[in-house]
Amino acid sequence: MANLMNEFPNIEIKQDEPLMNYTYTHTGGPADWLAFPETVDQVRELVNYVHEHNMSLTVLGNASNLIVGDGGIDDLTIILTRLNKVEVHDNKVIAQAGASYVETTKAARDNKLTGLEFAAGIPGSIGGAIFMNAGAYGGETKNVVSEATVMLPDGTIKHLSNEELDFGYRHSSVQDNNGIVLDATFTLEPGNYDDIKAKMDDLNERRAAKQPLDLPSCGSVFKRPTGYYAGKLIHDAGLQGYTYGGAQVSTKHAGFIVNIDHGTAADYVNVIHHVQKTVKEKFGVTLETEVRIIGRQD
Repeated sequence: MANLMNEFPNIEIKQDEPLMNYTYTHTGGPADWLAFPETVDQVRELVNYVHEHNMSLTVLGNASNLIVGDGGIDDLTIILTRLNKVEVHDNKVIAQAGASYVETTKAARDNKLTGLEFAAGIPGSIGGAIFMNAGAYGGETKNVVSEATVMLPDGTIKHLSNEELDFGYRHSSVQDNNGIVLDATFTLEPGNYDDIKAKMDDLNERRAAKQPLDLPSCGSVFKRPTGYYAGKLIHDAGLQGYTYGGAQVSTKHAGFIVNIDHGTAADYVNVIHHVQKTVKEKFGVTLETEVRIIGRQD
């Protein structure tokens, strides 16, 4: 493989870079190549290069709802957090893919726009929020996004409407077409600054009281099974505190797995499999992962 640092001298690229330095779990092996594009044109250059050279491409944002294997990731990985501009025009907030959801909600608040309060504490990026239709406290991304700009694997760019994004539970069409979210437009309603701030503060206080925010984690691990709550099933199965290696089912919130002592991705995966097996045996319910598990698992 060519030296990508020589191929793209204007883009910061690292070789064999440990991804544990970037993931919320503090786990993950090295990326063969890790690039930090700062413009859409740079993203397109990298995508075209990958396409032409038959390489694999992995795209990350804040890497918050993600487990990267201990063996790392093949070929090229892109982190989009330097594409982080957030603009407000009338009742629309336009945020690039690498912008944090939290900062985007603050921009809406500061411009007296309501509708994004539910996302005040979601740690992911805008790209990840579109990709996964992130939601919390009764709100979902699909309810406030009017369109998103997406780059397809061949480098072409499409502007997808809310309908074309085909949002579902932790799903969007971006997952199906292997696209890269470049930005998203949120169409909101005028509101009162104090009311918006009060709601955001309340949700953040509730999150801090219930979730293990003081420890590395990958966020909510499992999707909500129809008719159940994953956290309650795990709690009722007596699994809070279950530990494998350095990963543990949180004693504060059973829906979270936390890194308590230099845990590895393999530790996380082992805890996940044990939880799935136990809940299935006790309650007959299959827990599907919400967290994405990617990369080499050795």
